[in-house]
Amino acid sequence: MLIRAGYDIAFETDQDVPVVALLNVRPEREADLLTPDRLKVEPQVPIEHFNDHFGNRATRFVIPKGGITIRNDFVIEDSGKSDPVVTDAQQHLIKDLPPETLIYLMSSRYCEVSLLTNEAWEIARSTAPGWARVQALVDAAHDRLSFDYMKADDQRTARMAFIERYGVCRDFAHLAITLCRAVNIPARYCTGYLGDIGIDPIDAPMDFSAWFEVYLGGRWYALDARHNRPRIGRITMARGRDATDAAITTAFGNAKLIEFKVHTDEVASADISQPPAETALPQGA
Repeated sequence: MLIRAGYDIAFETDQDVPVVALLNVRPEREADLLTPDRLKVEPQVPIEHFNDHFGNRATRFVIPKGGITIRNDFVIEDSGKSDPVVTDAQQHLIKDLPPETLIYLMSSRYCEVSLLTNEAWEIARSTAPGWARVQALVDAAHDRLSFDYMKADDQRTARMAFIERYGVCRDFAHLAITLCRAVNIPARYCTGYLGDIGIDPIDAPMDFSAWFEVYLGGRWYALDARHNRPRIGRITMARGRDATDAAITTAFGNAKLIEFKVHTDEVASADISQPPAETALPQGA
């Protein structure tokens, strides 16, 4: 299966503003690219590429006074398979976890593990360790929150979402991550592309998506507390402890977002000579 993806993003500024962006696919997916995954900026400014300490492909540049437009459009090959469901995947004892997974058991900026420990164990205690326990926690996060673009808030933490009972995809992910960590299951935040592939189209503007991964049975598995069903065509751009580590753009100064369009569509060929379909400006992430 081929997926055409990309974005048009524009910022307005009244001074030079340094930015770090995580707008490329993860290095693990680069071999699947059929056309270049290349960030283009107008006006042209020097760009520095590097891999951050989570292995994300990062880009650093300075938005000049006045603003900048960032674009990308690429085609990537995908297996076409939905997220795996492995009901016999086992939970590891903490002493047996690989050292690199331990950071994903701890509290982070948006995932206050100690503040939801009692709530997590209330859900988990009636389930067996492993996949069934994770699914129960995902179900709880999915059922607890109502999705609302108009109530997006980049200050909302997992605990706040639990109390307020609404949010956007990042809030669903943060809550599920926190519940999993609270019962000793490593969980990490992911962001990237997720088109309406293999499902009825969703009546909402296309946007980047947030989901999470858990470590069970010696590997990481993708789960999605917002949609709570296996999906096709996830294209990961960034992973980290939470949205702080996987922010699409981090501006070191005032940069006003004035355009935001994302496209993610199944296509028949790698021809990108025709522009992607227009999408409306979303109200949140």
